[in-house]
Amino acid sequence: MAAEKKPYQLPLDLPFRTAFGRDAFVVSECNKAALRAVDDWPDWPSRCLAIYGPAGSGKTHLARVWQEVSSAVLVSAKELSPEMVPQLVEQKNVVLEDGESLRDSEALFHLINMIRQDNGSLLLTGRQPPSHWSIELADLASRLAGLFAVRMDEPDDALFRGVMQKQFADRQVEIEDDVIDYLLVRVERSFDQVKAIVRALDAAALAKKRPITVRLAAQILKAAAGAP
Repeated sequence: MAAEKKPYQLPLDLPFRTAFGRDAFVVSECNKAALRAVDDWPDWPSRCLAIYGPAGSGKTHLARVWQEVSSAVLVSAKELSPEMVPQLVEQKNVVLEDGESLRDSEALFHLINMIRQDNGSLLLTGRQPPSHWSIELADLASRLAGLFAVRMDEPDDALFRGVMQKQFADRQVEIEDDVIDYLLVRVERSFDQVKAIVRALDAAALAKKRPITVRLAAQILKAAAGAP
């Protein structure tokens, strides 16, 4: 039995910028519940929302979408300290990312309490729901266990197809469905890889003055597979 072929991974030395706006957020079954919860702001239970899911599921992008509409300040949980809390609360709305990296339980406990008292809002992200985070402070563990939490699943085919189509559309490149179908089963499942292949195909098509076809896609992926 032949060994299963691994997806191609393009080298990521191609310059590109990650877009975090609402326009760039593609919706599918794997993320629509989380998006609906974010859109319910400011009517979050206890003024807090936790979004959790595996790496690459789009938590950071969705957090940036909310940050844009709420003018929230963003901080990594591992950087959170008691000294920062009053300054964060002054900003009214806060995104706390990578909850499992939290080092100071007291700081988060006070942040949650003060956000609620000041009618602000707090969006937390992590790979696991907050109720599963390793928290030594009992009062904080109780707070986190009661938070409204929504899971984002790993990106599905529909999401990757939508992201790829949007990347081409943003470059004003017409692309046939057979090319998308070809790429979906061959490119590594990450948003960075989608951006890299779209950029590489666009550059190759411009250089060769030819449309993007399955043949061209095969050539680019073959070159990527042979790259050091």
